Amino acid sequence: MAHEIIEMTELSMEETIDSFKDYLNKVRTGRANANMLNSVMVDFYGTPTPINQTSQISSPEPQQLVIKPYDRSQVAAVVAGINKADLGLNPIAEADLVRINIPALTEEIRKDLVKKMLKELEGFKVRVRNARRDANDKIKKDSSSPEDVKKDLENQVQKLTDKYVEMLDQLAKEKENDLMKI
Repeated sequence: MAHEIIEMTELSMEETIDSFKDYLNKVRTGRANANMLNSVMVDFYGTPTPINQTSQISSPEPQQLVIKPYDRSQVAAVVAGINKADLGLNPIAEADLVRINIPALTEEIRKDLVKKMLKELEGFKVRVRNARRDANDKIKKDSSSPEDVKKDLENQVQKLTDKYVEMLDQLAKEKENDLMKI
């Protein structure tokens, strides 16, 4: 029972870290990154489909993305999907591909992105703390364990919480440094 609680708590916290990494991949840094388009859905023959399943995405230059749809007739749908995703990008349709020049970020935009990221970070920290609370509730409800074992488990859960909150802070710090680089 005790081992299961720790395992489930760690799994939940690990999922939170993975979600935060996914979120960070979507934050623009001024450099081209194919992950920026992960949230883009393209109307592919009437079905909303992730852009990475309909096109090859590459970054030939640090400030540019090239999206080459597997079906040339879908260039307009790719452009529409990128515009609909509201990423602040300006896709340029060419014969059989879409080109996106990534604009340089102004200091004001960088600071705003950092502020939004830190706000999101708090939400992810809350998810980690909720996992801790759920684990502590299960530990308290476990009537088969003696009090000292329960305290031990609560300490283990707290150490896990501290570890994962620290990981979130570290990821945010790295992204902030990346954003503030000119």
